[in-house]
Formats: sequence, structure tokens, C-alpha cells
Amino acid sequence: MLTRAWPGPDCDGDRRVTDESGLPAAHRRTPAGKVRARGAGVPLLGQPGPWNAITDVAGVEVGYRTLISGEGPLVVGVGPVRTGVTALFPHGRARPNAAAWAGFFSMSGNGEMTGVALIDERGRFDGPITLTNTHSCGLARDVTARWLFENLGPGDKADQPFWLPVSAETYDGMLNDINGHHVKPEDVVAAFEDAHSGPIEEGSVGGGTGMSCFEFKGGSGTASRLVDYAGETFTVGAFVQSNFGRRRQLRIAGVPVGLEIPLGHEERREEGSIIGVVATDAPMAPHHLKRIARRAAYGIAVCGGTAGNESGDLFLAFSTANREAVETHGGILTARLLGEDAMSRFYEATIQAMEEAILNSMFANETMVGRDGFMVVGLPVARIPAILKKYNRLNDGF
Repeated sequence: MLTRAWPGPDCDGDRRVTDESGLPAAHRRTPAGKVRARGAGVPLLGQPGPWNAITDVAGVEVGYRTLISGEGPLVVGVGPVRTGVTALFPHGRARPNAAAWAGFFSMSGNGEMTGVALIDERGRFDGPITLTNTHSCGLARDVTARWLFENLGPGDKADQPFWLPVSAETYDGMLNDINGHHVKPEDVVAAFEDAHSGPIEEGSVGGGTGMSCFEFKGGSGTASRLVDYAGETFTVGAFVQSNFGRRRQLRIAGVPVGLEIPLGHEERREEGSIIGVVATDAPMAPHHLKRIARRAAYGIAVCGGTAGNESGDLFLAFSTANREAVETHGGILTARLLGEDAMSRFYEATIQAMEEAILNSMFANETMVGRDGFMVVGLPVARIPAILKKYNRLNDGF
């Protein structure tokens, strides 16, 4: 379960506490005290929300179930286990069945996200989103449908008496006994029950537990941006399950960090993927959100990724606005929508948040050893400031 209080001598649980760099505590470190990209001096564009997380979008809640056990040789069905489940509620656990308008984009389709046919057809989905490993995606989807029925029943569905949940996956079989199917129904439910707002943990947690990114340890990461438009301030939040890229491709703030920290051995074939989820409270229609989902893919490119042939790079964007209109099945609906003039600034915010979420999934992480002694090293965070400084890209506060 996640720690709710903020640790450390300079923090008292108040997201406004800052240090000599002027950064809020929540922007510098995770709830467990792990350094985030900004905390290491990475210069990043845009203004984050208070938590610099997808939970800055009001109503969005995130929960994890992390499964780590065993070591040594692989014994299918026994372990070692390095996996888990992430759950995202667009409108919080208090409204688990609430619908949201949404858009989907596949940058590279060697992966799975359930429920996207309905999103393409109707521009919406309902219920929580789950993220897990490749061989547990179907289970997470089915458990979600069962959990919604048991907690709400078909009578709470105005449009149709069944559920088509969104569940997505990336492959953790290099570290995890993926064919052992260690994610169980109770683990999915535990992720639901852990969901909360506020700061959320990053790195090797939830569905991101056994993942790699640019051949460093990857996993779960998040960030947010504030967007001013027409006299109002809106929030764009991103969450990633990162599991893609080759070491030599990695760029941080435009710096070829992957070349500065070479592998020292032959690189593996890229077999990874990324799932990106973008949330906003801006009033967007489904066609707007499909365009946002497309731009989310640019976050890969900014970090150096190329959406390789063996990669599944799938992106979902949703809006928490217009809830009454989204959930009304009959009659004439009235909705509040952004003018087209707004979209470019939301594209920019989306790309910035995705880039930082990917970086946070690596910075807030550490070396992991999994099945058969296979090791994925953590990003050497202590070396990054010197590399950035070499290219005149280190944040002035560091």
C-alpha cells in the first residue's frame, strides 16, 4: 500500500514545501522519497500542477498492487515474481462506473488495450482502467467487469447492461515469471482499493514493477501541466507504464544521455512497449481527445524512442468534463467544449507531461534482479547532473 504522508525532514505532508531550488516537495521526490527528474536538475518545460501527477486532474485516483517475491532460476508457476496491477479511476472510487469521453491512438500495435473498439465507435468508456503484464491483461479486464457488476449491478447502466472495461499491458517476461500468471483476481481488487488522489508512487510499482525503459529500470511514471485558456486554468495529467527503447536512444532534456552511459555489452532486441494515459479536466469532445492521444506519442520521440517494430505503443486520452452529458443516454444533450483555437496549447502540455512521466518512471527507480538472475540496472541518477552540465542543460538551481 502507498504511503500517504510525505517523508523527510523538510516536508510535513504539505505539497507547498520547497527547498533552495524553489521546487515543491512533490515535484522533487515521490511519497517514498525517491528522486524525480526535476529533483535531479532536469530542465523541463511547462508548469506542473501541485502534485505533478495525473491526480492533479480533479477526481482522478490511482492505486497499485505490487507483487515481488522469489529469486534465482525460473520455475514456471512459482517464480521469481516481478509484476503487479495499476488501477486508474477517471472519477474516483466514489463513482467507479462514471463514464468519460475518450480517444485512442496506436503508434505501434504490438500490444493490447481492451475496450478501444467502443472508444472508436462511441468516443467513451466507463469504469476504471487497469494496467498490468501481457498475460494478465485479460484477467484484469474480466475482474473489472465482475467487480463493477457486483458493486453496482446492471441497473446502473443507462446505455447497455454489460461492461467493456479498458485494460492494457506491457511485457515483463525478462524479469517476471509471466507464464506463471501470478496476478490473481484479488490483486486487481487490491489495486482498486488502494486508489487515491494526491501524490502517487513511481518506478517499480503496480503494473510497472517488472518493466524496463531504454535498458534501464522503467515502470510507472506520472506528471502534469497547467494550461491557461479563455480566462480559466485547466490541467493535463499523464501516466505511463514504460517498457521500451534502447540505451543508445535515450535523450534527457535533449542530451544524448544513453550515449554517455553505454551498455558495455550488445544491446538486446527491443521487445518492449509503453501504455500512455492522458487525463484532462478541459471540456473536450471525443475527436479532440483522439488528437490528444496522438500527440501523447510525441512524448516517446522527445525522449529518443522510435516505436520499434517489436513495440506496442498505445495511448488513451479522456476528459473528466461534461459528466452529465456523457452519462445521459437519451434526449437532446448540451455540452461545454473548447474552441479549436485551444488545441495547440493542449498538445504542447500533453507532450511535456508525457516526456516527464517517462523520465520519472526511470529516475524514481532502482536496479532489479529477476528470473534466472537477469538484472536491469537503475538509471544512475547521481551521474545525470554532471552529464547535463556538460551540455549546459542542468537546471540553474543545481
